Amino acid sequence: MLNFCKKTLVAGASSLLLFSVLIGAGAGSANAAEAAIVSQSPQQDVFRIVALGDSITAGYEPGMTESTKPYGYAERLLEQGWYHGRSALNNYGILGLTTTGLSNYTEAIRQGTATTPDGIQAGLPDPRIAQFAALVPQVRAELTEADLITITIGGNDVSSLLLQAGELSEAEFASKVEQLLAVYSSNVKASLENIRSINPQATIILADQYQPAPKIAAGQTYTKLMSAAERFTAAAESVVASVNQNGAPVLLAHVAAQFAGVEGSLTHIIGAGDPDFHPTQLGYEKIARVFTELQWGAYRTPAVAAMTSAAVPMAIVVNGVELNTPNKPILKNGQNFLALKDVLNAVGATGKWDNKTSSATIIYGGRTVVITIGAKFIKVNGANVAIDTPAFLQKVGKEDKTYLPLAALATGLGFDVNYSSQLRTAFINP
Repeated sequence: MLNFCKKTLVAGASSLLLFSVLIGAGAGSANAAEAAIVSQSPQQDVFRIVALGDSITAGYEPGMTESTKPYGYAERLLEQGWYHGRSALNNYGILGLTTTGLSNYTEAIRQGTATTPDGIQAGLPDPRIAQFAALVPQVRAELTEADLITITIGGNDVSSLLLQAGELSEAEFASKVEQLLAVYSSNVKASLENIRSINPQATIILADQYQPAPKIAAGQTYTKLMSAAERFTAAAESVVASVNQNGAPVLLAHVAAQFAGVEGSLTHIIGAGDPDFHPTQLGYEKIARVFTELQWGAYRTPAVAAMTSAAVPMAIVVNGVELNTPNKPILKNGQNFLALKDVLNAVGATGKWDNKTSSATIIYGGRTVVITIGAKFIKVNGANVAIDTPAFLQKVGKEDKTYLPLAALATGLGFDVNYSSQLRTAFINP
């Protein structure tokens, strides 16, 4: 929160930090969360998440470059959304953003007109800030359609306390905290009111500000810093209560409590004199759990996520249920294949096999799809649709099973198919 990389990721304008990869990526082939949104029909309900805030929302970790794909709390929250249906994320985490910057940014979004980088916050180190400023009308449209809006903010407001705590007297420290609390409360309330005026009904979840310095590093100032963190949590609770309404919930994610006493394992501490504090991957998972439990009640991970062997097949989650089948997924020529019958059974589709033509006919959701073994196209309602890799037969026990590439499920049946390399899991939602 104090120092930020000068080079960071630049992605497409429609979703600056949501990185897509081909569905054919191998289950253990990538280091970051990779969401391959193969099909998301506009007529289908999609749970839309918009993430606003600072570098915590951006998923920043020390050492990131433009080739690094973030895997922070927001990306994990998107994965959790896939357990519940079609979900999409637009992430507008800005490196170096303060509560004043967030207030300025949300005011510009409320007005719906493009602004300038300095109109958000002067001197921001984020190299994408001109894009963020220019995309204000688009961000407003996305916020209008959002079902869930998440915010992390405040770390850049209070970072000076980490450096000055040992130098200030108790009275000076208390006075400094009071000044920061007043600015924090005013700006956060203004930001929430701006967002609520854009979208009167979405759930808004604001994270409180955790104290990142472990006791071994903070020494005698640890108690003072923890006391300040408690004050900021109380301030956040007060602000949230002032804008929370029936039918338009504003909730507080108590992240600080998850970091208390275990800061060293959840936080990167880089540099001396002017240190850089950001969550580790374990820290980001803790943050994601708090947000997820507020929204959906439980944080879920497939069993394969904890397995280290690359030989372990990926997990398949269909309609939120992890498939338990002897017909394991197969990685072939860089493509992930699934046993067609397992997916059809999971969604309640009907299928018929024709031995003469070596083809399967599937009827689902108003579509009739014909899949022929070895063909580089499938028929959808009578029309040929090309696929990159053909279906094949695989011997499982004494039976031959039809295996279909993941991407063809989206192409043919219109399913929403996403793959997370971190969880080694494919999420399929009809």
